Parts: sequence; C-alpha cells; structure tokens
Amino acid sequence: MPSEKDIDCLLITGASSGLGEEFARQLVHRCQSMVLVARRGDRLATLASELVRDHGIIIRCFEADLSGAEQRHQLATTLQEKSLYPDCLINNAGLGDYGTFEEAEWSKLETMMRVNMEGLTHLTHLFLPHMIEKSQGSIINISSLASLLPMPDFAVYAATKAYVSSFSEALRIELRDHNISVLAVCPGPVHTEFGKVAARTEDVAMHGLRESFYVSKEQVVAEAIAAMDRKQARLYPGWKIALAAAGISLIPLALLRLVMSSRPRKV
Repeated sequence: MPSEKDIDCLLITGASSGLGEEFARQLVHRCQSMVLVARRGDRLATLASELVRDHGIIIRCFEADLSGAEQRHQLATTLQEKSLYPDCLINNAGLGDYGTFEEAEWSKLETMMRVNMEGLTHLTHLFLPHMIEKSQGSIINISSLASLLPMPDFAVYAATKAYVSSFSEALRIELRDHNISVLAVCPGPVHTEFGKVAARTEDVAMHGLRESFYVSKEQVVAEAIAAMDRKQARLYPGWKIALAAAGISLIPLALLRLVMSSRPRKV
C-alpha cells in the first residue's frame, strides 16, 4: 500500500465536477499539495475550500480553458513561479458531442479535439521533464470504452479517445526506464454531467446505454487509483465494462461494423 503523503504535487484537469472532483476527494489524503484546473472557477473554489477545511492541504485553483495553448502555457508558467511541479498528473478534462457528424457545429468539434487530444498531450509534454528529472511520477489519462469502437453519432469523440489510449500506451513504453507510470482509464457510461453537455438539445439524451452498465464515479476513481498504484497500463472500470472490452477486442472488424450499424440510434 502507498504511504501517506506519497504525492508531492497532484494536478487534476476538469476538476470542477465528475471524475475530476472525485479524484481530488479520494487522493487528498495522499498529497502535499494539489492543483485543480477547470473552466468553472466558482466550483473549483467551493471544492478547494471544503478540502482545505477538512484536510489542511495546500490547494491552488486555476480557471482555464484548456482548448487554448496560451492558457496551458500560462498554467505551467504560474506553477513554476510558485515552485509547484506535479509528480502526479491526471488528464481528466474532456468534451463530447452526441449527434451525426454532418449536423455537428465545427466550432464544437474543434474545441473537443483540442481539449481531448491537444490539451492532454500538451500538458503532459509541459510537466513531464520534471518527472523525468526526479525519476518519479504517475500520469493518468482518462480515455473511454468508446476508444475501442467506431461509434456512429459519437464518431469524433470516439476517435479522440482512441488517440488517448494509443498515446498512453506508447508513452508508457518510452517512460518505463524513468520510473514513471502511464495509465489509460477507459470507463463505460458514468453518471456525471458529461452526457448532458454532450447532448445537442435538452430534450435529446444519449440512447443505447443500459442502466445496468453504468458504473459510479466513486468506483471508477477507486479502481483507477488502485491501478495506478499497481502501475497498470489500462483499466476498464467495472466487471461488465471489462468483460465488454474483452469481447470487443475479439470481434473481427467486419462483424463490429455490422454490430455498430444495428446499434439503437435516436439523435
């Protein structure tokens, strides 16, 4: 088991709600300091106040839109000025867009690609040198079960998560000799605000997801932390999702196309 306060500085993106907030709650007792990043600064402040009150930890909050390189650079510069060097990076910030590709707003797709792929990659590149210098660190990249699937009505989102999983695997190999672990967490459906934000209209929800496949955010994060401590490469939280992932990996692409073509759709 990891010792108390084994993380010098933890940085979590998308920390204002959902999995990001839950990572902060479950890892707070293991951190000397914590950096919380999200677009909604008011929520970050509320969460930070609670964690500081209950645990007496040093927390810095940064309201930032990670789709822009300038704000990512500013985050790294500000942390360096405060002598904060993350040795545990959780790239959780992500966006979705549910609906047909032809009817999508390009600005939303572009922002999603920038956050899900470019932002995650850039922040990893910015904070990795210090981890390598210390020969110590952990990186958790939040991918998705969708990374295994060509998903109609979720085409671009699934493709961005395929990138996250592939990038994580390759980076893990590069960093093996530096004692830095890289974990791709690939949840199935989770009850967070993600689905509401991904839907294009309030009266249209994401369909084809059975309630029995949902995994709580508490379980996803608990399993992810345990996998990080084991230096595991990839995690599909929840036994049903893990079983589904194993099954998907065995399906020939031609059959997978047929399955996805018959998937219930209502967008």
